[in-house]
Amino acid sequence: MVSFKSIIKTLGILTIHILFWIGVYFFYTYFLGYGTSNIAYVNKFSLFLMPITICISYFFLYFLIPRYLLQKKLGLFFLYTVYTFIISSFFIVLSILYGIVFCHHLTTNNASPLTKTLPFIIFSVYFIVLVVIILGLLIHNYKSTIKNEDLKNKFLKTQLQLKEQELRFLKMQIHPHFLFNTLNTLYGFALKKSDTAPEMILKLSNLLDYILYQVEKPFVLLKNEIQHIEDYITLEKMRFHDTLDVFLNDQTPNKDIEIAPMLLIPFIENSFKHGTIINGKLTVKINISLIDNLLIFSVQNTFKKTHKTSEGIGLENIKKRLNIVYPSPAHSLSITNDNDVFKILLKVQTDQLKSIKNGH
Repeated sequence: MVSFKSIIKTLGILTIHILFWIGVYFFYTYFLGYGTSNIAYVNKFSLFLMPITICISYFFLYFLIPRYLLQKKLGLFFLYTVYTFIISSFFIVLSILYGIVFCHHLTTNNASPLTKTLPFIIFSVYFIVLVVIILGLLIHNYKSTIKNEDLKNKFLKTQLQLKEQELRFLKMQIHPHFLFNTLNTLYGFALKKSDTAPEMILKLSNLLDYILYQVEKPFVLLKNEIQHIEDYITLEKMRFHDTLDVFLNDQTPNKDIEIAPMLLIPFIENSFKHGTIINGKLTVKINISLIDNLLIFSVQNTFKKTHKTSEGIGLENIKKRLNIVYPSPAHSLSITNDNDVFKILLKVQTDQLKSIKNGH
């Protein structure tokens, strides 16, 4: 069923075509009758030129151009253009002869019926045809540009949706071992009826709320991330007891800058998971600083090279997420493993984060 919108569109196009040909008719009357007072002769004679002009124009516009020129068949287009020129010239001359014959009764002795000779009349017809061809090519180019932009926008929209799905998936790749281990520790505290259990439950609840709900936000305040880092460290201290030394050095005077949620915590979580207890201690050092617009975050932990582990899926997912949220050069990430110390250094340009957030 034809929609009302398509009917309006068709009527609009038809109206434009009619108005254009009315304009062509007035062009003929002006061009052919310039300098003559026999307006009736010129008006009727111009009508005889309209059918052949319309036929030639539409033949180029809807047949030769789309079938050959736009299909890059330039040889055939040139050949058929020559054929069209030869055949149409005959019909133009025929239209002119018919016009002269049927308008003869309008001639007067005091006024020249036409001020233009035969070559000029033929030229005027082909001039209109050329105008139609140029307008047709311009319209086609405009439609192609709009179509390409539409396809480009759809492609970018699809890419964005895929990136959002991938990002959502990567956000959820926080290792569940932390939750399981913390619950086991909490279970042990509950059996002992330890006074530490309520505090541990509260911090775990806050952290889970951050992981499960705040992670859906595109950006959060740095102070929120740091607060949950502190809660995370507190829970790990409760779990590791005396076998853990953690040092958190926070040098961020402006904690109201925005970063992606769960940007820093996974690195710390990774240090606890893959860190190695050396001389009875797992040592983790965390530094967060802000110099001008540069956010510098580093975390290092004791680590034995002989320890059979690797960066694994966790760090790979973090790298992918960084590349999506803060594409280069908005961030840099280096990972080193020397002298029984595994170190991660992340640098993020906070001014570029604002630009990314605003879509620039």
